[in-house]
Amino acid sequence: MSTQPRRQGELGPTGRPLPRIAEPKPVHRHGPAKVLALCNQKGGVGKTTTTINLGAALAEYGRRVLLVDFDPQGALSVGLGVNPMELDRTIYNALMERDVTADDILLKTNVAGMDLLPSNIDLSAAEVQLVGEVAREQALKRVLEPVLPDYDVVLIDGQPSLGLLTINALTASTGVLIPLECEFFSLRGVALLIQTIDKVRERLNPQLELEGILATMYDGRTLHGREVLARVVEAFGDKVFHTVINRTVRFPETTVAGEPITTFAPSSAGATAYRDLAREVVARCLAG
Repeated sequence: MSTQPRRQGELGPTGRPLPRIAEPKPVHRHGPAKVLALCNQKGGVGKTTTTINLGAALAEYGRRVLLVDFDPQGALSVGLGVNPMELDRTIYNALMERDVTADDILLKTNVAGMDLLPSNIDLSAAEVQLVGEVAREQALKRVLEPVLPDYDVVLIDGQPSLGLLTINALTASTGVLIPLECEFFSLRGVALLIQTIDKVRERLNPQLELEGILATMYDGRTLHGREVLARVVEAFGDKVFHTVINRTVRFPETTVAGEPITTFAPSSAGATAYRDLAREVVARCLAG
């Protein structure tokens, strides 16, 4: 595992000097967890890839991590080697059946210290069924609260929409990470997502904060990629993580393998980038 911190003063892809972020210190007591939602209403921006690999990198640094697959497509579960169609119970059952708890559906992953609450297509029905429920926006929060003392961080992989499931993810969280593909149309949609975050903060969850925007699928060889990244930094400043995730064929390969890049290709540039991101997340979101 690469543990060398980046050199202070070195310019990163965002054009800003890279801060010196050392390897996170070990934790001697776990919990209560900080809950972070990874959201973007646009699909294909690296949201699930980031959830898996950030979680695995945080687990490498000794954090106890719970991943929540909150997308009916079940991509997070698939990316960790789980066949969603073979599951008897998923996050859907915990949402809709009061006698089913998070512990009842929790799965251990192949990464030490990282667990999973899986999902499949059944979750799509919850969007309709929750409409008539009292406190419908708080269903996921109710499911997660009993297990928060067992973890240091919970990462929720939200669906690519701004519907009721996404509102549930935001209501259950204290922070939001926005993976943003370095492509012009992705940039246009961020303003709408931030408006949604602001509304949830005002009406449902005063603790909710935008923790950071992560540039993904970056190709520094193209003028378009460099221009989009520059515009993101110009618009959002310090909210943009210094770490940038480059486009690589390694990530699709890890999905087929059903494991994070940190174990599939531990010395690859992608694994190094997600360890860098984990350092930033600990320093920015989990410190204290």
